[in-house]
Amino acid sequence: MSLIDLRSDTVTRPTAAMRAAMAAAEVGDDQYGEDPTTNALQRRCAELLGKEAAIWLPSGTMANQVALRVLTRPGDEVVAARECHAAWHEAGGSAANAGVQIVEVGSGGVFDVDELDAAIKPSGLPVFPPTTLLQIENTHNRAGGVVVPQAVVERVCARARARGLKTYLDGARLWNAAVASGRPEAELAAPFDLVGVAFSKGLGAPGGSLLAGPRALIAAADRHRRMLGGAMRQNGIFAAAALHALDRHRERLAEDHHHARRLGEALAGCPGVELDLATVQTNIVVFRLAPGAPDAATLVARARERGVLIVAFGPRTVRAVTHLDVSAAQAEQAAVVLRELLGA
Repeated sequence: MSLIDLRSDTVTRPTAAMRAAMAAAEVGDDQYGEDPTTNALQRRCAELLGKEAAIWLPSGTMANQVALRVLTRPGDEVVAARECHAAWHEAGGSAANAGVQIVEVGSGGVFDVDELDAAIKPSGLPVFPPTTLLQIENTHNRAGGVVVPQAVVERVCARARARGLKTYLDGARLWNAAVASGRPEAELAAPFDLVGVAFSKGLGAPGGSLLAGPRALIAAADRHRRMLGGAMRQNGIFAAAALHALDRHRERLAEDHHHARRLGEALAGCPGVELDLATVQTNIVVFRLAPGAPDAATLVARARERGVLIVAFGPRTVRAVTHLDVSAAQAEQAAVVLRELLGA
């Protein structure tokens, strides 16, 4: 049975053309700064994101953890959207690696100035941790891949700067946000001190993420990358995949968004599903199972038996993600299977 894998956009396999680009990559020891393909990728992404410099890292989690180390000190507090990736999906790394605590605010992946102000700890009282960093995740994974409105981003980042906070954009799926919003990545990244992006999600590369920002911060990020074991050797093999993906897989993200929308519309019509279609803005569909419907674990198991792979995000919450390796026909078939399992 051919499986339709909607668990994540990280499950994609390199295309034949991407494998060819990887095989032909010019390489050198990146730890010495001598890998020409990695250097080319870093220059290109710095330009795309409107920053001075950039540095490649093995994973999005390491990018987020390095950013925290660069922008905070142990004992600091970070304000982020509720259910952010750094707090929910990085194995407690924010506390273990950077020694910070995260205060989650807002709802649906978004918060505004008043919520930021309320979360910032008063200064001058030694019982409080200093609030030193604002972090925004765009798109926001657990909120359903929603794009944070740029007006909100600019407003909140301006208030953070006025209050003495640094700013970090967890833009693992920033490429999706750019396509969905029609805004260039540099515009979305402009309000932030540091920006992280991933190549192994919507773009379909087999690995790799990147941080971009001022040269001084990227130099500090390089040190922390080394401390965490992220300095690589002949990294051009990975960088070539990322460059190939930037050239050939960015614009097609609109297809993934369309497939997710069709899937969301099919599921929203099921009596056993609670889904606000306004949240289906990119390639992620997160829905709740209504009372009387199977729980998430049961639905996941039954869907696997029918050849559809999805993920339980909670006892009664499920996520499905469209990507490079899911065709329109497969997305339609997945919708048929899930609707049947939910009694529609």
